[in-house]
Amino acid sequence: MAPAEPGPPPQPGVSPRVVQEAPAAGESTLTVIIAFAANAFVAVAKSVAAVVTGSASMLAEAVHSWADTGNEVFLLVADRRSRRPADPLHPLGFGREAYVWSMFAAIGLFAVGAGVSITHGIQELVHPEPASDFGVAYAVLGLAFLVEGVSFLQATRQARAEAKKAEHDVLHHVLVTSDPTLRAVFAEDAAALVGLVVAFAGVLAHQVTGSPVPDAVGSIVVGVVLAVVSLVLVDRNRRFLVGEAARPETRAAVLDHLARLPQVERVTYLRLEYVGPRSLYLVASVDLRGNEQEATVARRLDDLERAATRVPAIAGAVFTVSTPEEPSLR
Repeated sequence: MAPAEPGPPPQPGVSPRVVQEAPAAGESTLTVIIAFAANAFVAVAKSVAAVVTGSASMLAEAVHSWADTGNEVFLLVADRRSRRPADPLHPLGFGREAYVWSMFAAIGLFAVGAGVSITHGIQELVHPEPASDFGVAYAVLGLAFLVEGVSFLQATRQARAEAKKAEHDVLHHVLVTSDPTLRAVFAEDAAALVGLVVAFAGVLAHQVTGSPVPDAVGSIVVGVVLAVVSLVLVDRNRRFLVGEAARPETRAAVLDHLARLPQVERVTYLRLEYVGPRSLYLVASVDLRGNEQEATVARRLDDLERAATRVPAIAGAVFTVSTPEEPSLR
């Protein structure tokens, strides 16, 4: 270890990119609850409209909303179970459960929402049926757009606040965030708004032309949109389940914070891996200041680990002593 010498003063704060990893208790839950209420209300309204009008696009939208409603239940379970405290059998907590249940939601969106919408659209092309009462369809689509818009605004508000702390733009933050519930609600609500526009166009074209083909095509387009969204969500959850490393900016902020600690001379190894939403597992090799006995070094390493896990974003930490020949990461 390097000879003892005065180090930089302790840093009471952490970079905004690290702060943004701290749990936003309740915010994601509120976002999911609002999405659940909106989707359940809209699903009932669309189902009634689909029966009254016989529109293929309205039926696709009804299936879409029911799929989203079921998905919000999965997301509520994900949020609740991932917050359980660590225990002896799960020393890093249950954070990864969020990705398991969010994966179920994404697969459900693909199988139910996309699958049924595309299948029904194809069936409507093969065996077309006339539609009626277009005014009902327009009224329900307009109401659904307002309700879905409220849910989307909540998801956008949360995403914008977190993106500002992380110094990201909103869309980039939604894609890379470790919070799968925020990503799912944002993506599903965005897809819902796009789907409503497509459904409106399909119903209008059906009314103007008298042909059910545009309506059936609208149903297929809605299904394709849902399929794309669900595949993106599945891929992101898969990456976090197999173990995704922290973003470069988060890693740089943590490295900078460790290097500024008064007992640390240099950092030679650092690994940060997500173990849940906004929850990281830290492994580092450090060169401690001074040249002390083994017992004292062990205590100092233990102090570093305890200090690291006091940061809400760090679920666990392991520090080891660097060998003299290891190069510094800074």
